[in-house]
Amino acid sequence: MATRNTGTRGLSTAAVSGIGAAAGALAGLAVQRRRLQALRLRLETMERAVHAQRHADLASQQRQHWELLSKAIDDPELAEVLDIYEVSVSPKQRRQYLFANALYTNLLLYYRIGNLNKEEFFKHVRGMFQNPIVRDYWHATRQQRASLADTDEAELGWLVDELLQSLEEADTEEWWVVGEPPSA
Repeated sequence: MATRNTGTRGLSTAAVSGIGAAAGALAGLAVQRRRLQALRLRLETMERAVHAQRHADLASQQRQHWELLSKAIDDPELAEVLDIYEVSVSPKQRRQYLFANALYTNLLLYYRIGNLNKEEFFKHVRGMFQNPIVRDYWHATRQQRASLADTDEAELGWLVDELLQSLEEADTEEWWVVGEPPSA
């Protein structure tokens, strides 16, 4: 009589079951990975949208700032509202200071939205401060900048203060080499 072998050849039921569980786990991980990639992509898209909105908000604020300054430049009575300088200024100087403020604020916006890095900002400011009216404006608004603490505007203001001091102490006509630009 022949003996019959009733056992399975090769893999046991437990092994087959283990392979099935592993395959299921791998499939689950693949699905989870696709979901994570989709979420990561969605988050990146949202971050770009927030960044673009911040730029749009800054540009809108810049336009509004310019409109207000333009009104004050054009109307001496309105300009008196903005006369918070440390020294007494004539109406002509006030208009010039308002325009200097607009120039500086524009440069600040360029930095904030990423069109300029800190080194480029420094170099543009160094050029602006070749004008004595801009230097006078900067000195006349020292008190206003002192109230800015722990902001990017305050940090750039300190950078400009140091640059202006270097320019005033420089013993060279080559103003474009005065001061140490910060690293980008």
